[in-house]
Amino acid sequence: MDYLAKPRLRAILVPLSMILILLLSLLLATACGHPKQAHVEVPPPPPPVSTVEPPDSQPGEDISTGNVAATPGKSGNDADFAEPSVPPSTKPLVTETGLASWYGPPYHNRVGSNGEVYNMHAMTAAHRTFPLGSVVRVTNVKTGHSALVRITDRGPFIPGRIVDLSLAAARKIDVWQPGIAEVKVELLEATAPLDSGGKWAVQIGGFTDEHEATQLADHLTRRYHTANVLRFKSPAGDWWIRVRVLDDDHIRAQQLAAETQTPEGAVFLVRLD
Repeated sequence: MDYLAKPRLRAILVPLSMILILLLSLLLATACGHPKQAHVEVPPPPPPVSTVEPPDSQPGEDISTGNVAATPGKSGNDADFAEPSVPPSTKPLVTETGLASWYGPPYHNRVGSNGEVYNMHAMTAAHRTFPLGSVVRVTNVKTGHSALVRITDRGPFIPGRIVDLSLAAARKIDVWQPGIAEVKVELLEATAPLDSGGKWAVQIGGFTDEHEATQLADHLTRRYHTANVLRFKSPAGDWWIRVRVLDDDHIRAQQLAAETQTPEGAVFLVRLD
């Protein structure tokens, strides 16, 4: 062998041996090493659901929606719904006996004859001729139950009936369920003289046919030139005529009521104040 070949061979073998050593080192490191575990951030569990119970619902409250519904018509102080009071020794000024009825919807929350909003839960009543604001005692003839009420409205405009009670008063004297009952009405306190003065009119109706009411109103207008004839629809849906005579005079109103006849409806003398 050429003496120059040995150095060349050594030059080739040295790099090869280094490469081989490097490869073996890498293989050993791969074989002996352990894979690293990935670190995962786990969120904490959610807080437990609250076990606090909602408060008990109050009357008129709907806890499913959170809305508060007012008790129908019962707004105001307790005094607004109490019976009026009179001295125990008070003697009746006038006594009547006849049928009582009661009225609620659709008159509830509407303005009454005294200018106030009618509340069927208050101790009030309607009468055709007693002065507004007067106090009367109404007694159920059959059961003996009685109540004091204040006259705040006009009616009833049905033949044979003498007083129309609020729902509260009708409940107290056992008129609510039967609808009508025979009663004794005693006027205990009057806000105005009974035998003089006052504003009087004639009310006619109710008419189920608007055309019939209009015809009669036109006829009365032509007949009584000095009278003010009004035609209006009641909350119950029927039609009424009110004739206000000259100066709202009591005697003139009585005369007009006595000489007026209708094929439909009835004629009533009514006090306006």
